[in-house]
Amino acid sequence: MSAPQKSDSLAALHRETLAVRLAAERSAYGENSEALYLTSGYVQPSAEDSARRFAGEDDGYTYGRSGNPTVSSFEMRLAALEGAEACMATASGMASVMLMCFSLLKAGDHVIISQSMFGSTLKLIGSEFARFGVETSVVPQTDLAAWAAALRPTTRLLFAETPTNPLGEVCDIRALADLAHNAGALLAVDNCFATPALQRPIELGADIVMHSGTKYLDGQGRVMAGALCAREAMVREKFLPVQKNSGMVLSPFNAWVVLKGLETLDLRMKAQSAQTLALAQWLEAHPAVGRVYYPGLASHPQHELAMRQMNGIGGAVLSFDVKAANPEQARQRAFHVLDSLQVLSLCTNLGDTKTLCTHPASTSHGKLTEAQRQAAGIGQGLIRVAVGLEHLDDIRADLARGLSSL
Repeated sequence: MSAPQKSDSLAALHRETLAVRLAAERSAYGENSEALYLTSGYVQPSAEDSARRFAGEDDGYTYGRSGNPTVSSFEMRLAALEGAEACMATASGMASVMLMCFSLLKAGDHVIISQSMFGSTLKLIGSEFARFGVETSVVPQTDLAAWAAALRPTTRLLFAETPTNPLGEVCDIRALADLAHNAGALLAVDNCFATPALQRPIELGADIVMHSGTKYLDGQGRVMAGALCAREAMVREKFLPVQKNSGMVLSPFNAWVVLKGLETLDLRMKAQSAQTLALAQWLEAHPAVGRVYYPGLASHPQHELAMRQMNGIGGAVLSFDVKAANPEQARQRAFHVLDSLQVLSLCTNLGDTKTLCTHPASTSHGKLTEAQRQAAGIGQGLIRVAVGLEHLDDIRADLARGLSSL
């Protein structure tokens, strides 16, 4: 991480302006669109400068694994949007989780995570890190008492995702931050679904904000990217050494793509969230739908909390259960709705300008045991919809094609 500091002229600007303007300095060519630096190495001014840079005594780029101007621009911009001191970019969202855990945890340490977190996160922390002596407790997302009861003297990290994938469960970030800090632990928050356009966990007390830039930060489903936002000291002293030695770096091209995606993040999130609310209201009234999960709905159990934390907007992802008599029928009916799509995409990603639909029980959470899926509330009839920018009438009509023929 070799990002230059934000200049005083930009420090007081609104986030929408920072999302368009904040980046590393222009080159001598004066480019208006940020430059893409495709290089693995950097020519050094002198042997002494080179030695000082490699020793970390001077700022400056040395090798692609430890910094790149295009990557720095992305890191600067995302840190500013999240209200963080610094940011560390990674090759993917899961790489950012891996980097965080490798940097902060050791054998004998204890982590508390939500049972509603992304399936790969549950497997990585709960299973893979267990092989190295890291212990994990899995608790209900919305039960603050369960988080408190799980605390141990060895607890080092609480890790929450809010809203969750795919049911949109919301946790009280400020309450979890107080809980963690009183126990001498850190709070990390996966902010992929809300993004800094809607929710800024650091302002609510979180220590680390994790992102899969593959989602809304890019916004068009083009590249893989990840990031961790935190205090400057944590990024430089904890994350940077591990990243240098492990190579979990973001490529300059992917950084450039997501950097440009950030310029339209605020507009996209507001427009897609408005469409999602309208679609959720339509689905709630559909006779073939058993339940709709969306924080923007008044029927959502954490609706009021979500509106406080997410600037009054529910986000752009919803899920719904098709009505069925048993799990086998539920799976068959969900597959029928998905196979009837002619416009929307059957795709496991989210955050695209195209509407993406998926069956979580057989995809994103397919590697979990049935008991784990049931604990997370993910049934065989559940369909997740990440709403894009198509005309709302066309989105409804495409879903109605399958729902109306059940």
